[in-house]
Amino acid sequence: MQISLTLSAYLMRQYAFWLLAMFLALSSVVALFDTIELLRRASGREMGTLIVLQMALFKLPELLQQLMPFVVLFASILSFWRLSKANELVVARAAGVSVWQFLLPALLVAFLVGMFQVAVVNHLSATLKTQFEQLESRYLDRDQSALAVGETGLWLRQGSGQSQQVIHARSVAANGTRLESVIVFLFAPPDTLIQRIDAATARLEIGRWVLERAYLSEPGGQTRYVGDFTLATDLTLEKIQESFAPPDTISFWQLPGFINSMEKAGFNASSHRLHYHTLLAVPFLLCAMVLIAASFSLKIGRRSSAGHLVAGGVGVGFLLFFLSNVVQALGLSETIPVFLAAWMPALVSLAMGLTALLHLEDG
Repeated sequence: MQISLTLSAYLMRQYAFWLLAMFLALSSVVALFDTIELLRRASGREMGTLIVLQMALFKLPELLQQLMPFVVLFASILSFWRLSKANELVVARAAGVSVWQFLLPALLVAFLVGMFQVAVVNHLSATLKTQFEQLESRYLDRDQSALAVGETGLWLRQGSGQSQQVIHARSVAANGTRLESVIVFLFAPPDTLIQRIDAATARLEIGRWVLERAYLSEPGGQTRYVGDFTLATDLTLEKIQESFAPPDTISFWQLPGFINSMEKAGFNASSHRLHYHTLLAVPFLLCAMVLIAASFSLKIGRRSSAGHLVAGGVGVGFLLFFLSNVVQALGLSETIPVFLAAWMPALVSLAMGLTALLHLEDG
């Protein structure tokens, strides 16, 4: 028997209502605690309450993205629990509607929510997260990124209040410790160019850059060959890699180009590639949350108490969250392939949900 459009629309409305209610409830709690944390960090600093609220608002979309699997899980549990307790699903099953048919509307809503999150919310989140980090750097003394990678190569800024150096390199070798086709601009306050150095390569050593086959020029002066030139620095390979724009500040639509630019420049883009594939897996992960919730919630009123079943569903959800963090850590360390680390939580969750439902309904 095929499920009617009327029943499908009704189930979809019920599920969408609980999804929206749970989203508003959890987002309110998260926003409240994040605002309190920002107020704590802002204590003793010259920050107005409006700035703190603005920072909390800028950070909220990123937090909600991390929260969405739990929103879908809890909303699914409540939705199916309500339908089971009201015997609406019992009547539907007596009319010949299978569990797979009345789960289809919820799965469709979850999949569409996942696509909207990846295509729209992620772009908004990346933009606002960048503005949040700018405010954080300005008011909370957090260091801001000093490195940019584009089609023209690598741009790196270093220095102190007395002088600044901007380094441009066409490409990178030796995992970031060797720059090729280097130009260094040396500035004195306030942003006055005093020297330019052109070198074939620059080698990063402890506390210094060694520029090889370098030419030095000054405004109004002649260019002269200086051979090897030493430039002091407090940068290390770890600091350079940490200076890249974090994956969560780059839109889903811009990530492929950024990854390509990083790899062309000679840097490891594993964290950004992992983030990209994790975003691709979001719609399937949300569908898996629906299946897991259904496997715990649909038998309420038949064999088990509501409290135990709901607690079991929540426990499985948190377990999957913990395991996904472990798998992503393995992916970042390249212990397992990045693609596998990104897709494993969604695929394992789908397999668990489908197996549980097959056992309960068809086994």
